[in-house]
Amino acid sequence: MKRTDDILLDDTGRVQSVTEFTRRLKELLKGGLQPCWVGGEVSNLRIQTSGHIYFSLKDSGAQLSCVMFRGDATRQSIQLRDGLQVLAYGEVDVYETRGQYQLITRVLIEQGAGRLQQEFEKLKKRLTEEGLFDAARKQTLPLLPRTIGFITSPTGAAVQDFIRILLRRGWHGRLIVLPAKVQGEGAATEMVEMLHAAEAQGIFDLLVIGRGGGSIEDLWAFNEEPLVRAVAAGKVPIISAVGHEIDYTLCDFAADVRAETPSGAAELISSNFIAANERVKQSGEALLDIIALALDRGRERLDHARSRLRLLSPSAMIEQGHLRLDDFAGRLNAALRHATQQRREQLAGARARLCSASPEKRVQLESHRLLALWKRLESASPQSVLKRGFAIVRDEQGNPVARAHGLKSGQSLVNEFHDGQVRVRTE
Repeated sequence: MKRTDDILLDDTGRVQSVTEFTRRLKELLKGGLQPCWVGGEVSNLRIQTSGHIYFSLKDSGAQLSCVMFRGDATRQSIQLRDGLQVLAYGEVDVYETRGQYQLITRVLIEQGAGRLQQEFEKLKKRLTEEGLFDAARKQTLPLLPRTIGFITSPTGAAVQDFIRILLRRGWHGRLIVLPAKVQGEGAATEMVEMLHAAEAQGIFDLLVIGRGGGSIEDLWAFNEEPLVRAVAAGKVPIISAVGHEIDYTLCDFAADVRAETPSGAAELISSNFIAANERVKQSGEALLDIIALALDRGRERLDHARSRLRLLSPSAMIEQGHLRLDDFAGRLNAALRHATQQRREQLAGARARLCSASPEKRVQLESHRLLALWKRLESASPQSVLKRGFAIVRDEQGNPVARAHGLKSGQSLVNEFHDGQVRVRTE
């Protein structure tokens, strides 16, 4: 910093704005203070409709503003209230708009659990320094375990959820529940004995140790040193599945793999099985496609070879000769039919010309004319009229009577029909 006319300047020789100064302060605080635990009394508690929680931690000498965002708040089991003594875990941050520093709280536990938390951190630190949690000590989980042992309480909800998820995801294998206390005095000892017994049997591909969620006191058995060391020294790969997502125990660090919950362990175990089933299915479909393609190509080559063989074989050459012979015969027959048809057409033309010049046709024409005249004469003859139902009336002398006038009563007449005569008398 430089002094110019009693004005403090920064290293660049200019005056900083409030925002720049606050931002530098924020970077210094966040870079210099690591996340830590802070204990105090809750006051000024405000729970927003958004789910965020604002409160202060205070003791006899100071006060600290705190905020817990909704995502972290939904994972807490503690019921906050003013005056409650708590331990808060989080990192410091600066709210630039107000120039106020605050603790971004991630985890809250009651002050009564603070002693256990301190023991947890102390034992964790010591075992970490021993290398008990080193990644080099951890075993790789089997991809497709066939026999799994679950060290847990057989009456707890965790084992039911574990089994339900395995069944739902179609896992095929053998699950053996190894009953043990998971809470209270002697629970850690029972789980150690069950762990040794499972290893001695030599039938397990994978072991799961865990239970459902609870307070730090409920889960404390999984933080006891004998059980943690037994899990770390296990010869069979072990998954630790204790509590909820936010719960951590020392067994989680000692085990080969940590699952957030027992249900998460079941999903982890069955995921490789599902993936393997899918790969087998895809491989089977791909193999069928390859076989079908190979068969199609083989059929094409076989058909091609058969066609070439057929063309080069003596029987094929004979067949080709037969085809050419049949073609020549067909062409010859067609030519003969065409020539014959032409000759028939020529003969028919000559016959037509001869018929038109022949006297026979003229004689037939005149005969037709004569027959027509005869028919006309025949239709006009008296006999033809009589045949049509008429009659000729004659007197006694045989003369035709054309009128009724002049006839006398009692006069004899003759009616002439086409088939004979009938005598009648007038009245």
